[in-house]
Amino acid sequence: MRIPVAGKTASHRRVGLLTALSLGLAMALPVVARAADCRGDAGSSVDWSQCDKRLLMLGGSDLSGANLSRTDFTYTDLRNSALKGANFEKAKLVRTALSGSKAEGTKFNKAEAYRGDFSGVAAAGATFVSAEMQRALFVGADLTKTDFSKAELGRANFEKATLTGSKFTLANLSRARFEMSVFEGPLDFENAFMLLTRIEGVDLSAATGLQQAQIQLACGDASTKLPADITAPTTWPCADEVEDED
Repeated sequence: MRIPVAGKTASHRRVGLLTALSLGLAMALPVVARAADCRGDAGSSVDWSQCDKRLLMLGGSDLSGANLSRTDFTYTDLRNSALKGANFEKAKLVRTALSGSKAEGTKFNKAEAYRGDFSGVAAAGATFVSAEMQRALFVGADLTKTDFSKAELGRANFEKATLTGSKFTLANLSRARFEMSVFEGPLDFENAFMLLTRIEGVDLSAATGLQQAQIQLACGDASTKLPADITAPTTWPCADEVEDED
């Protein structure tokens, strides 16, 4: 006959050991980030990541420092908003209005912004790396030291924009417009695709990365200034294109 030992049994000891191990493991694991507050009001540093914010009137909002990654802002009005330092990575900005907004240092990397309106935005130091921005409007925008590397910018409009120090490495600039753009110092066009890119009257004498083959595809005129080792094509000026509504 087995006599039970006073105090904790072996079974109890095993349970206690497992509990202690579970607590230790839980303490060692990283804290899980809180879920996005999709119903929360607009505000500085709000987390709207992956939320549905389509067709809303949010003009004048303060979204500085907000997490807006993968958020759907299709057709939403964000005009004259504070967007400084916000994260729009992989956000959907199709036909979204952001004109007049303050977006210094904002991340738009891999955003989808077909026909997005960025007219007059103050976006110095912003990044648009690998963004889909066909037909986007940047008229009169401050894009000082912005990075458009690998961005899709077909038919984008940069007329009267400030582009000092901007980077268009490997960007698709087919039919993009740069007339009357303003900049001092070099722009980086290394390996950019410039089919029918409108550079009439633009001073590109200090541009870096430009090759003769790129200029052969582009559209300039007698007032376009080129780097010393590049000559103007005999096909200039190009015929005016009829703008379609697609």
